[in-house]
Amino acid sequence: MLKNITARLITMNFLQFFVWGAWLTTCGNYCTNTMGWTFAQFGAVFSTMGISSLFMPSICGYIADRFINSEKLYGILHILGGISLLLIPTISSPSSFFWIILMAMIFYMPTIALSNSVAYTILISNKKDLIKSFPPIRVLGTVGFIAATWLINLLGFNTSYYQFVIGGIGGIVLGLYAFTLPACPPNKDENSERISIFSAFKLFKEYKMLLFFIFSMLLGAALQLTNAYGETFLYHFSEIKKYANSFAVTNSTFVMSLSQISETVFILIIPFMMKRFGIKKVMLFSMIAWVLRFGLFSFGNPTDGVWMILLSNIIYGFAFDFFNISGSLFVETSTDSKIRSSAQGLFMMMTNGFGAILGSVVSGFIIDNFYTLKDKSLDWTGIWLCFAIYAAIVSVLFALLFKHKHDPKELANIQH
Repeated sequence: MLKNITARLITMNFLQFFVWGAWLTTCGNYCTNTMGWTFAQFGAVFSTMGISSLFMPSICGYIADRFINSEKLYGILHILGGISLLLIPTISSPSSFFWIILMAMIFYMPTIALSNSVAYTILISNKKDLIKSFPPIRVLGTVGFIAATWLINLLGFNTSYYQFVIGGIGGIVLGLYAFTLPACPPNKDENSERISIFSAFKLFKEYKMLLFFIFSMLLGAALQLTNAYGETFLYHFSEIKKYANSFAVTNSTFVMSLSQISETVFILIIPFMMKRFGIKKVMLFSMIAWVLRFGLFSFGNPTDGVWMILLSNIIYGFAFDFFNISGSLFVETSTDSKIRSSAQGLFMMMTNGFGAILGSVVSGFIIDNFYTLKDKSLDWTGIWLCFAIYAAIVSVLFALLFKHKHDPKELANIQH
């Protein structure tokens, strides 16, 4: 029975991120190359993930807690999100595209948290240790993301609206599949109902937590930069004769997927790093990794500098995992048990919400106004160097301002 449940949750996580991976890293190619929109217009489109993350996770969490089974709400959202993506081939203006993507993200972004909630509920009902059982299931989500990017590359849909069609079909399939999962009914505990996500906002009154959430927002912006422009950066080399037929260009999606592959490796060493160095140092390591991620892109190219691009993608796994997971652990070990779920929602709001909006809108404005040349080509070296300097400044400020004493028991606390 348990093996069957594990396999079903793995399938859910695989499809969860397959839907996202089908278009997330190649959306920039479609918007800027196929449709000819500006980077400011594309940045506005990418900000829809942040806008929806400001309110939808908490609203849907409340609905699932009070009115409807989590797996059913999860299924409904994916079906609606899939239908939204299938509408994209019918539109041609950036303004219409923005509203359709916003609608799709309003339905999709809360499913990230709901997928965790569904998995937790099902595993707990089967009396399994979440710390041991969930990570191997979640890793298959990254595999699903990789599979989607590879499929899009193999089919040649990197610059086509068919990437959204694949994502839409995947969303509808996952939505229907969700209705076959074990029931995850609303929480009927009266004491739990007194706590809402808004209770976590009192954490802003604590200096250390306020700083943590501010830096979470700033690092969330860095994550958005790499998602938005990584694939587009490699694709631009196809317009340069000496690079056009290089492996990194003709297989850009494969090359960029190395970032997700590295995630599956670095996630395994996080417990050791946390125990050895503590949360502050681990998060600082992540920030330094972002500097290297952007810096290597700045000076890399698809031929003699391809090693920089490959190394940058490997470093991404370190930067992403160590920031997101260590940050989540910090929230878990630093907040009252009564508001930990709300605090995690606040962490997501600052990273995927405000951080994503900051990274999308500001970067689009900067690229259009400072790094777009007279012939409309882009100064990618300058773009990535600008991002690297930004990450370096954030790293220095974090090291100087954020105070947290390492306690070797931090990781043990999370397991109780």
